[in-house]
Amino acid sequence: MPINQNVFSSVAAWRRRAVSRAVHRGARWVREVAAVTAERPGPYRFRRIGAGTRLAYPQGTVFGDPWIELGEHCIIAQDVTLTAGMMPDLDLGPDPILTLGNGVVLGRGSHVIADVRLTIGDDCFFGPGVYVTTTNHSYDDPEVPVGKQWPRSAPVAIGPGGWIGTGAVILPGARLGRNVVVAAGAVVRGEVPDHAVVAGAPARIVRRWDARQGWQPPLRTPAPVPIPENVTPDQLVALRAWQAAEAKEAEEAEGAEEVAGAEGAYETS
Repeated sequence: MPINQNVFSSVAAWRRRAVSRAVHRGARWVREVAAVTAERPGPYRFRRIGAGTRLAYPQGTVFGDPWIELGEHCIIAQDVTLTAGMMPDLDLGPDPILTLGNGVVLGRGSHVIADVRLTIGDDCFFGPGVYVTTTNHSYDDPEVPVGKQWPRSAPVAIGPGGWIGTGAVILPGARLGRNVVVAAGAVVRGEVPDHAVVAGAPARIVRRWDARQGWQPPLRTPAPVPIPENVTPDQLVALRAWQAAEAKEAEEAEGAEEVAGAEGAYETS
């Protein structure tokens, strides 16, 4: 009896699917077990890890952890670098160097580099690839390679409620106020007042909140309408289904009107 090649193909495909499922289950297990929390700090000795804070696996470069404070309910994504001091195993004194407030979110691949005091306020959200540093290269001596010259350092403070866009760079000495928005790719230095939007390289204020006039220049789109309190997920799903059905009925009615109009035009021609 000839052997059906489809049998072997089906078995091979089943094996590939089984192996793929097993690998993904293993990867999920590793990510869960290797995540860093207050209960499972792993190899790190952070000065503080607040309740509900989680550093996703794999972590980026982390050193100087005894001088790093992490508030409560922070989300630190994969490959985020957190460092205190210029290199590992330095004695940085009795005070913290890097402090994250409560509810801080650091996007994947971000770097927070603190050689001197760096603070990030509560409820700050960072997109992927943000770079915050208290230290910058110097190039005073034209005869010495830039990378071998002693860098300049200055403290950085980011106020609460800020939104730091993807790929933004916060330079030494920057002081951002409350609820500041930093556009993607902006390079920020110096003072930024409360409730300001900055963009560009170097960053400039492009919009500010005025207590009497509101946002200046005015916002181009209306404010989003928040979901009312006490609305359940099931109600939202039902509302979306109803909206989709309404839109479909309206589209079908419009199509029927177009067909009827075309037929009427044909009959009168």
